[in-house]
Amino acid sequence: MPHIESPWIETPLVESTVLSKIAGCRIFLKLENLQPSGSFKSRGIGNSVLKSVRDQESTPSDDRPLHFYSSSAGNAGMACVTAATSLGHASSVVVPLSTDEATITKLRAAGASEVIPHGESWFFADQFLRETVIPAAEARGEKGIYIHPFDNPAVWEGASTMVEEIQRQMPGGDKPDAIVCSVGGGGLFSGIMIGLDRAAWDKDVKVLAVETKGADSLAQSLEKKELVTLPAITSVAASLGAIRVAKNAFEQAQRPNVRSVVLEDAEACAACWRFLDDERILVEPACGVSIALAYDGRLKKYLKDLGPESKVVLVVCGGSKISLELLNKYKEKYQVRSEELANVYA
Repeated sequence: MPHIESPWIETPLVESTVLSKIAGCRIFLKLENLQPSGSFKSRGIGNSVLKSVRDQESTPSDDRPLHFYSSSAGNAGMACVTAATSLGHASSVVVPLSTDEATITKLRAAGASEVIPHGESWFFADQFLRETVIPAAEARGEKGIYIHPFDNPAVWEGASTMVEEIQRQMPGGDKPDAIVCSVGGGGLFSGIMIGLDRAAWDKDVKVLAVETKGADSLAQSLEKKELVTLPAITSVAASLGAIRVAKNAFEQAQRPNVRSVVLEDAEACAACWRFLDDERILVEPACGVSIALAYDGRLKKYLKDLGPESKVVLVVCGGSKISLELLNKYKEKYQVRSEELANVYA
C-alpha cells in the first residue's frame, strides 16, 4: 500500500507568559487553530477520511471513485473538504439554508466540488445528505462516503493524537494538571479521554469540558442523568451547536476526573477579543469559551489547589466562523455583560 500523507499536522504547545500571569498558574496553549482546516477538526475528520481511503486501497476490486460527503456549516465541513482535497478526492457539503455566503465561499475555495444549501438546521441538512444526496451519488457510480462530524470512533481516534503530542511536548515530560476543551457534539472530548487512557494519565489529569449556555447538551444531560436533546441552539457559539451530544461523550463525562463547565456567550466572546490582544490569535466563540477560563480567576473556581506551578493545557481549537468585523459586533453586544460577569469571579 502506498504511503498516504496525514491530513492533519502536529501543532505547537506553547507556554503563555501573559495568560499564566493572569490565571495564576502555568498556561499552555495547544494551537489547533494552526491545523490545515483552521481547527482541531482536521484530526478527527481527517482520520475518518484517511481510514476510508485506506479501506478502499485494501479492496482493489472496488475501483469506484471516492466522494466524501459531510453536513456542516462550519469547521466539520471545512475539515472534510480540506482532508479529501489533500488526499486527492472529491468532496461535497450540505449546509443549512441559514449559512452565510462567506462560509459557502470558503468551502468552495478549499476545494469542495459542491456546496448544497438545504434545510432549516443541521439536522435537516444531514438527513437530506444521507437520504438523497449520497444515494444519488451511488447511482452515478461513485462511492459516496458519509463523514459524521463527531459521532464516529475514527473521529475520536484522530482527536486522541493531540494527547500523544502533548505528552511529548510538555517540558520535562511533566503531566499537565488539567486539560481544558470545548464540547459541541463531543468528538474532541471523546478523543482526549481516549488519549488520556493511552498515556496512563486518566487518574491524574483533570478535564474541564466547557460549553456555552444555549449549546450545553452535555451539561444538561449530566444534570438529568440521561441524554438530553435541546429544542434548539440559542448560543452564538454555533460550532458547539449539537442539540444532542454523542452517547460516548456523555458516558466519558461521568468519569471522576471530568468536570462540566457552562459559561455565557458574553464570557466566550470577551475571551476572543482579549485573546486577540494578548496572543494575536483570532478564534471563534466556540473556542473562546475554553480560553475564558484563563481570565478573571475562573480556573480557581473549577480546579482545587490551583497554584503558580500548576500546569493547565488550553486546547485552542480555532474555528473558521469568525472575522474582525464579527468580533467587533460581539464586543458591542457583550462588553457590558462580560464586565459584569468578570466581577463575579474577581
